[in-house]
Amino acid sequence: MTTLRTGWPYFVAACWLAATAPAAATAEPVPRRVVSMNVCTDQLAMLIAGEGQLHSVSALAADPRNSAMAEDAQAFQANHALAEEIFLMQPDLVLAGTFSARATVGLLRRLGLRVEEFAPASSFTDIRDDIARIGQLLHRQERAAELVSQLDEGLARLKAGPHSGRTIALYEPNSYTAGGGTLANEIFKAAGLVNIAEGLGITGSTRLPLEQLIMAKPDLIGRSSSDYGAPALAQENLVHPAFRALSRQEVIDLPVAKMICGAPFTLDAAFLLQDAAARQERP
Repeated sequence: MTTLRTGWPYFVAACWLAATAPAAATAEPVPRRVVSMNVCTDQLAMLIAGEGQLHSVSALAADPRNSAMAEDAQAFQANHALAEEIFLMQPDLVLAGTFSARATVGLLRRLGLRVEEFAPASSFTDIRDDIARIGQLLHRQERAAELVSQLDEGLARLKAGPHSGRTIALYEPNSYTAGGGTLANEIFKAAGLVNIAEGLGITGSTRLPLEQLIMAKPDLIGRSSSDYGAPALAQENLVHPAFRALSRQEVIDLPVAKMICGAPFTLDAAFLLQDAAARQERP
């Protein structure tokens, strides 16, 4: 995806960042030693931080099953979200998720460290806000504006593409799916697809019985492309004869690592699905 450094889209993104960024953050000194302890803040920090500014990312950042930037993470010291190890790194800013270990976050704050928490992104608006906030915290607003511009350019391309209205179901190990209020659901909508889980009244991530999946007859089924490295009982639903019998549907291996966290790379999954739906429409 092309990075837009000049022109109208970049100008709009820069203005939006300036208007939405917290004013108080500008008074803070530029952080020189940043530690991230959440896989989503890891990746945004890697995308936004300046040379030498980011010191450590979580161990999950190097796991390709959970991180879209596993190779990039090798360049940083890994942490395991433990208060002792993070404190000894002497960071001047710690980035955490709202689901990060509460004991660690609380202890680091009591020790006088600045900890900024981020909730999981469940929409493209959330992604924009998170990019803007990290850009402000790291004093890297220009780089953040570039990423927002990339995101908006990709969304515009998706909107201009075919919106087939075909149905899709996310079907993961242990029969998990994603309904309304999830980033996966927003990705499906951006691709011009209808999520059967949302139609069934499902919100968040929960299990979808195989019987309901069969009765819903989705046009597309998205499943994880992650390799667990060995057989697992959690994957039994994906080899069930009834699931295999859904031969009319096209099963798409989704880049789930790009769907867990919000960033411009999240759109890769939407483009993949839009292309798959377009293939189904061809004679």
